[in-house]
Amino acid sequence: MKGLSLQWRITIMTALLTCTVCVLTNCLVGYTGMRYMDAIGSDISAFNATGEDSPQAFDPTKATLDDKVTIVVNDAQESFGTTAWYITAGVTLLGGVLAYFVSGRALKPLRAFAAQVERVQPDNLSEIRLSEDVPTELQRCSASFNDMIARLGEGFSAQRQFTGNAAHELRTPLALMQAQIELFISEHSGLQPETAELLGLLQEQTERMSRMTKVLLEMSELRGVPCGDDVELGPLSEEVLTDLAPLAENKDVALDCTGDALAIGSDTLLYRLVFNLVENAIRYSHPGSTVNVSICDTDSHVFLRVKDQGPGIPKQYRESIFQPFFRLDKSRSRAYGGAGLGLALVWEIAALHGGAVEVEASSENGTTMLVSLPKRSAALTEQ
Repeated sequence: MKGLSLQWRITIMTALLTCTVCVLTNCLVGYTGMRYMDAIGSDISAFNATGEDSPQAFDPTKATLDDKVTIVVNDAQESFGTTAWYITAGVTLLGGVLAYFVSGRALKPLRAFAAQVERVQPDNLSEIRLSEDVPTELQRCSASFNDMIARLGEGFSAQRQFTGNAAHELRTPLALMQAQIELFISEHSGLQPETAELLGLLQEQTERMSRMTKVLLEMSELRGVPCGDDVELGPLSEEVLTDLAPLAENKDVALDCTGDALAIGSDTLLYRLVFNLVENAIRYSHPGSTVNVSICDTDSHVFLRVKDQGPGIPKQYRESIFQPFFRLDKSRSRAYGGAGLGLALVWEIAALHGGAVEVEASSENGTTMLVSLPKRSAALTEQ
């Protein structure tokens, strides 16, 4: 019974209990009924046998009894037993059906509680609170969940605030370092090869750290961006491909975009989402290949796919790539200047819009990233 729902468990146990009680009742009532029938038969036989004493018990097998009486009593006993077993089966079935519907109604508050818990997401911890207007058995659980949500919300808020403050504080000294290095290189053209290599390395790393702090600052400020506008993903994707055309030309990668759909969200954030996915696809695609952006929609969701022709992503890493600072190939990511935050930002933006991003398919022939976003009608229904 481990795989059954709680409602079915209650139903089966109630049906078994009902069946057991009915069987015991049937046996007791049947035994009592048979004895009474024996007594009735005995009285009738005694009445027909004039001058004989009334027997204490009725035995249908005795030859002295009237044959008609014996037949009538035997038929009555068989009919009584058959009817009793039919009643037992019917009561058991009816008890099981009633138990299923009654238990379903009794478990309705538990289902409602579970639905409230499922709506809890990392981006709405400060807004959502479970109702404590629940049965007594669930009140303590509801209060504990609310306390846990409050603590998690405070923790995530403190984490985002720390990240934003750290990124903000690092941005100014990094910009100053980068400017000083560029100024030094421009003023000293006749540098030794070792010195020039060192300065080039410093310039590269300061640029990388500047990009990292910029992304961290963007991630910390996501919650303050309104996401209620109608955004046409087709023109937005075309704009992204235009901006990334120089990078694609340097890699000898062709860009293609098909389809269009209307999504609800922030134009700026959705631009960043598509930009990061396409930029990542270009960087890891083989020269001479194509990066394709396709958009389609259903009644409730908009789907955006970015397909490349790169080396693919191993199955065990298809969820880890959305974690901050995760890099599948550290040496290759370092060569591309990556910091492991691009896909993490994509995941944050998709979650902020009530959607999701995942690796839909990946092999040695390429990878397809899928972003699903709710349409306006679906978003209003969920609210």
